[in-house]
Parts: sequence; structure tokens; C-alpha cells
Amino acid sequence: MIHLPFRFLSATDSQPQFVSPEPSLSPVTRKTKNQKRINWVLGVLSIGWAGLLVGCGGSTTVSVLGDWTVKSEFEGVGRSGASSFVLNNIAYMGTGVDASNQRLQDFWAYDPLKNAWTQKANYGGVARYSGVGFSAGSKGYIGTGINVNSDKLKDFWSYDPATNIWAKAADFGGTARYGTLAFTIGTKGYVGTGNDGNYLKDMWAYDPAVDAWTKVASYGGAKRIGAVAFVIDGKAYAGTGNNNGTAQRDWYVYDPTADTWTQKLDFLTDQAVQRSNGVGFAISGKGYLTLGDNTVVWQYDPTTDLWTTLGSFEGANRINAVGFAINGKGYVTTGSNGTNRFDDLWDFDPTVEQVL
Repeated sequence: MIHLPFRFLSATDSQPQFVSPEPSLSPVTRKTKNQKRINWVLGVLSIGWAGLLVGCGGSTTVSVLGDWTVKSEFEGVGRSGASSFVLNNIAYMGTGVDASNQRLQDFWAYDPLKNAWTQKANYGGVARYSGVGFSAGSKGYIGTGINVNSDKLKDFWSYDPATNIWAKAADFGGTARYGTLAFTIGTKGYVGTGNDGNYLKDMWAYDPAVDAWTKVASYGGAKRIGAVAFVIDGKAYAGTGNNNGTAQRDWYVYDPTADTWTQKLDFLTDQAVQRSNGVGFAISGKGYLTLGDNTVVWQYDPTTDLWTTLGSFEGANRINAVGFAINGKGYVTTGSNGTNRFDDLWDFDPTVEQVL
């Protein structure tokens, strides 16, 4: 196997190099030196390729860390713009829009230990897509989005897995909207950004103990829809998305104790990972981002503030998919590509090699 780790550093990590000018050479001497250089380069390349072939036992197979495995496909209809949350190592997912542009209200649970889906009570609010979900305490919450009449929504509903019952929660503290981002830190859920007819960057915290929303510091970057977020060590990392037609590449961390957003390393130009409507999740202290504009998987290390590529998502590229993490693995399901609506489910293990 040939292992090809990719590591991209910011421009500030590169150092200028001084190149001394060559002395003036005669045409014959210059030609001779150039030919020697060419021969030397060809020799190095030959040795390198020979070493690769010997190391691979004659095989040119390449592998990188981060492997995807097909799991039991979602048992509802294929859809895009669904909402999800995780409680007690079970993923819950529902709502969305199908290939006929029908808004959906059905709701499902996925158990990774059984690799099986179970249908649950329909979502308590009206059918919708492009809403958002999070867990807080012992319950999950889904709200915002767009209904069958294309109205923007701000209602939220709580789901109790112990009783399989939905109950009306306090309406979202901001304006009715769609395309928001959400995350959970401690016992509170956080929702913000999105579009209410205009692009937004406000953020709100929901406390289930008092069933109330409180405005917190607005997202540190530009307004946007279709951003992603994941939580590592009690802080939320968020970015990407679309602002007035332009895909975003900035990246910020939110500290709920200080109620502040701090800018981190931007996606670099040569990384070309600006995107919107992708998926993100965290595993073992690192964040992962994929889909939206391409299938490349990016790993974020908050201790170094650097991004690394880990192969590619092995299913079809898509937008508005659902992503979550349970017990050391990430999962991606549903989403759309043109008129296609997906119902496949994949799991991602960052410790296993993917053969390319």
C-alpha cells in the first residue's frame, strides 16, 4: 500500500527562499549542465517509481485513511432537506421533500448496533423541508423550514423517545426561516443563520428547562444559509454555506462560556473546499466535512487549526443530506443531486484505509 497523507498549511507557515543567481555560462556549458540536470531528475524519478513498485509488490494500489461502508438504506422515501438529531446513540430523522416536491412529515429512528430503521410517530408540526434539528437534555427538537405553501416557519416541536410523543415547544426566538445551522452544547440547543427573505447571521440558544430562547452572539462571519457545524470539547465549530450566491470558506469557533465567536484558519484557495449544504460531524476530537460541492472528505484538527483530506465519500455527490456521528463513526444519508432523491446510508470510519 502507498499512503498519501495530505496536509495543507496556511500561507503564514511558508518561508521565503533565497535563490542565488547562476554565473554566466557559455551556450555549450549551459547545454551540458541542463542535460545533466535532466538526467539527474529522470534518474531520481526512476528510482522513486522503482521503490514504489517494490514496496507495493508490483501493485500500484493507493490507500488513504477514512473508509465508507454501505449500511441498511433508509426505509422511508428518498428525500432532501430532512432534519435529524441523536439521542442515546440512536439517530432520529424525518421531514424533508421527496422527488415529487411533496413536503414530508414521517419520522424514523436508526440503531447502528442493529443496523436497522424503525418508523416512529409522525413529526408534530406541519410537513416541511430545510428545517433543523438538535437534541437537548433527554429530548430532540425539530423546527423552522418551509411548508407546502412555501411559507417560512419558526415553530419548534420536542420529541420524547421514551413515549414516542411530540409536544409543542416555544417558537424559535428569531424570525421564521430556513437553511439554518444548529448544534448542542451542554443542555442547550443553538440555532441561527439562515434566510427569512434575507440572509441572516443571528444566533439563539434554547433552554429546555424553561422552554425559552435567548439571543446570543451572532455568527462571527458573513450572513449565510446552508452552513455546517460540529461540537468538540464544549465548543462549536461552524462555517461554509452560501451568502448571496457566493459559497463561503471561512471558519469560526463559538465559546458558550464567553459567548464569543473567534475566527480560525480559512479554507485556503488551493484547497477549494468552499461549499454550501454539505454535512459535518465530529469523531474523537476531530471534525469532518464533506459533500455540498464535491465528495472530498476534510478532517479538521482544533488543536492545530489545520485541515487534512481523508479520501472521498464513496456514494454519489449530493446536497442537503443528513450527517451525524455515533460511537466513533460518521453517517451520511438522503440528500439530492438534481432531481434525484437518495435513500442510501453510509458510515465513515476515519481509522480504516480506503483503497483508491
